[in-house]
Amino acid sequence: MVSFQARVLFLLSTLLLTARAADFYKLLGISRDATLKEIKKAYRQKSLQFHPDKNKEEGAADKFGEIARAYEVLSDEEKKEVYDQYGEDGLKKHEEGRGGGFGGGGGFDDVFSQFGFNFGGGGRRQQREQQTPDVEVPLHVTMKQLYLGDMIEVEYVREVLCVNWQECMKNSQDCQGPGVRVKMQQLAPGFVQQVQQRDERCVTAGKMWRNNCAACPTKTITEKIDLTIELTPGMRPGEMVSFEGVADEKPGYTAGSLHFKIVELENDTFHRDRDNLYKTVEIPLVDALTGFSLDLKHLDDHEFALNVNDVTECDHVMRVPGKGMPRRSGRGFGDLYLTFEVDFPDKLSDAQKKSIKEILTQGEDGKEEL
Repeated sequence: MVSFQARVLFLLSTLLLTARAADFYKLLGISRDATLKEIKKAYRQKSLQFHPDKNKEEGAADKFGEIARAYEVLSDEEKKEVYDQYGEDGLKKHEEGRGGGFGGGGGFDDVFSQFGFNFGGGGRRQQREQQTPDVEVPLHVTMKQLYLGDMIEVEYVREVLCVNWQECMKNSQDCQGPGVRVKMQQLAPGFVQQVQQRDERCVTAGKMWRNNCAACPTKTITEKIDLTIELTPGMRPGEMVSFEGVADEKPGYTAGSLHFKIVELENDTFHRDRDNLYKTVEIPLVDALTGFSLDLKHLDDHEFALNVNDVTECDHVMRVPGKGMPRRSGRGFGDLYLTFEVDFPDKLSDAQKKSIKEILTQGEDGKEEL
């Protein structure tokens, strides 16, 4: 029999470990009574701030991982409840218990029950809710929008649970999860087999949908929601802007995520490759030989000039530093690469040929005399 002092020491050590653990609420910058919507909003802001692709500072990747872990816990009702009661160390014991730790027992609550502490719950394990499929939607945007950044308002139509959908559920011990029903079938005296069947009426473990329920006859209703998509300067084609928990809802399931995949429209002036821009410029032969000044307009309509004094060969590529797309990290810009194509005249008069030949051979004659 474990003494009362031993039980108290065990509890105090657990509380001390909890006190030293990371505070998930502080990581997200929210209060302990924050709603799920506030948790999701805080996570989007923090993850954007410390995303390794955008924040190259030392420790940003570790911070991003901590923020993701905090959101994983606080957005899960079961994990959040355990974390609020027992802290991060208690949550780890709870998760280990669900995975077969503590000798395959009932998890974290059973550990305390061995020492005479009863926190309720009876060590009963709960199945993790399944998730409805994620939805991916193409988002067609211009290169200018990705250069400057933009806020895009969209309306999304989805299926959500009826307000009174829970009134349409009844208890059923045979239901083991969404669409899964288990029955005991007697094969012979003393021999029983457990048979798993597909039953769409099963909503979750221990719950079944009541047919012809007037409170929610269709299970879900159509809802229109307004979303704001934030494009940060320098985002690339193929990147996702995601909204977690915004896909269709379904009884017994958590809502999946809605992903907007960036599709960059073709630009008449520039071609893009990651953070660099490319443009082809046609110049007349006289400019290629004598030099020229070139005025260009960028994606944000600002104008800049280039002066070329040397001879420009056909298909010559010039690099213009800092005139490409913004870098997603916010640190500077990529480069602009100009490819020059020389426009040769279709024909020359005899006089023109003679003049050009004299000009181009003057230097050669001088070399011979030397």
